[in-house]
Amino acid sequence: MAKPRNDDLEKRSAKLKKMTDEELDRYFWELADLITEPLIELARTHTSPSIERSVLLRMGFNSLQAKELVSKISEHGLLGKGAGHVVLKLSDHIRRSVLEAGQELIEGKHWEIAEQLFKGGKHNGS
Repeated sequence: MAKPRNDDLEKRSAKLKKMTDEELDRYFWELADLITEPLIELARTHTSPSIERSVLLRMGFNSLQAKELVSKISEHGLLGKGAGHVVLKLSDHIRRSVLEAGQELIEGKHWEIAEQLFKGGKHNGS
C-alpha cells in the first residue's frame, strides 16, 4: 500500500496566492512550455511508419502506395529523413510530379539518386 502523502498544499500554493492574474497566466504558460518542450523535440527527431504513411496519404498517395513507399524507404535507410521529404526532394530533382516520383520509387527506380540526395542513406548516421 502506498504511503500517505503529507498535505503540503498551503506551503506549495503560497507563491501562487501572491501572484496577479497576469502573473499566474504567464507562469502557467511557462510551465506548459517546460512540459511540452521535450515532446516537441521528440516529435521533431523521431518518426514511425504510421506517421510517414499518414504524410504520404496527405500528399495524394493511396494507402497501398503509402504502405509500399514507407516499406521501401525504410529498407533504404531513409525513413528518418521523412517519407514525404524523400519523395518531394526526388520529384524536384528528377522534375516529375510527387505522385510520379513516388510511383517510380515503388517500381524500384531512382533509389541511387534518393540515397545520394540524402548523402548515403543507411550509412550517413542520421
